Amino acid sequence: MAFKLFIDSDVVIDFFTDRAPHANPASELFELNEKGSVTLYLSAVSINNIYYIVRKFLGHKKTLDVVETLIEMTEVIGTTKKEIIQALTNDFKDFEDSIQYSSALTINGLDAIITRNTKDFKNSKIAVMTPLNFLKMKEKNKHRP
Repeated sequence: MAFKLFIDSDVVIDFFTDRAPHANPASELFELNEKGSVTLYLSAVSINNIYYIVRKFLGHKKTLDVVETLIEMTEVIGTTKKEIIQALTNDFKDFEDSIQYSSALTINGLDAIITRNTKDFKNSKIAVMTPLNFLKMKEKNKHRP
């Protein structure tokens, strides 16, 4: 059974811009997604932020290609008024992360939120891990009987 993972925009940006030292764990997550071992979920709200940052590295045209590839590779979930209202009540210091969290809550059976900014999700009721920590946990559990 595939892990259901909600990925924060920082992980996506690491992957597409090859940001060291974070690119390799992010790449491994996308490889696991391609193999069907994980399903990656992404908030539609993240697309704009990803475009804005990746464009600085790759330019407009290549970044549009990145966005097209990204939406083919992931399950993109919407953010509605309900999630925004929920985000206003979450005890998060960063409002964008609060919106991400509220969006993640809509995914049935979600296993974890994957982000490099775990401290920003300290009030999460869902497991929060870095890409590297998730990969270590997955590898460790693979060898259990």
